[in-house]
Amino acid sequence: MIIPDPNTRVGAAVIELHETVTELEERTGHWPGADVADILSPWLKRFDFATASAPTVAFIAPRPPDQTWLLRRWDRHEDDVLLFTHEGSALAELARHVRGSWDNLLGGEHIPDDPPADDHTAVDLYYGPERNNRPDEGYSLYAARINGAGRTRVVPLDFRFPEADACERANRGAVFHPGTLGGLPCMEVDGVLVFTYLDHELGAVRVSIHLDSAPDRLVRSDGTVPLCVKVEDTVVLDDSGAEGAPRPPLLDELLNAADEAQKAAIRAAALTAGVLWHCPACRWDNPGAATCCEGPGPCRKPKPDAEGISV
Repeated sequence: MIIPDPNTRVGAAVIELHETVTELEERTGHWPGADVADILSPWLKRFDFATASAPTVAFIAPRPPDQTWLLRRWDRHEDDVLLFTHEGSALAELARHVRGSWDNLLGGEHIPDDPPADDHTAVDLYYGPERNNRPDEGYSLYAARINGAGRTRVVPLDFRFPEADACERANRGAVFHPGTLGGLPCMEVDGVLVFTYLDHELGAVRVSIHLDSAPDRLVRSDGTVPLCVKVEDTVVLDDSGAEGAPRPPLLDELLNAADEAQKAAIRAAALTAGVLWHCPACRWDNPGAATCCEGPGPCRKPKPDAEGISV
């Protein structure tokens, strides 16, 4: 048995025809030939049988697995595991903890009164190059891969966003998944997952949008899903392609299209040109216009001036 998909144009048309003739049968007790012909004639004209052909599609390979850095730090009071996008941020967070606990080392041989500015040096002095200086403390830091569903998408090259009736049905079918112990609250709309939650470590309300689970009909031929994000009355992201929608900054476009080696070269050039500035505390690369660190942690250190003095 074939079940029409209401989220496709053809499936929605078939369902609409079925509902129309069913209503006719319930009203008259049968299918009057003249009435059925009047229903079918305009309905069939909605289809282009003469020129219809299979749409040209694009096959979009799964994204390569993302890499994350896992930092586990433990002592007599706590055992924490934290995730970071790159090694430098993880090491900076570990060094921040080390500097806050530097008093534990004072009095030791070859230990300076103040922790070194270099993160590697501070961590090695505190834990030891072999990580055996502190019998009751330790850490591990390693890279890991985040693997997703890994499915190939098949999307038409002549992408068109779902029509109003399909959008309305998807919106009516939205599901809310409340937070559970160890889980986060999430709203699901047509396969798109939106997590909104209070992040105590960051000290902010976080919104995380997951598009990997979006159905193929929402995916453009370049593998992206059109997205518009608005906070209060301000549009903070809009890549819908609609007239007047802002384009992403050129630096973001370059980084999104680059491999890891190219990204390093682009960031280095952006830092030299002042398009980005490097936070001396947590090593995060911030936009040139940012007046304080915008990294994922609680750093928020003011932007240094040209002489390295915070302003």
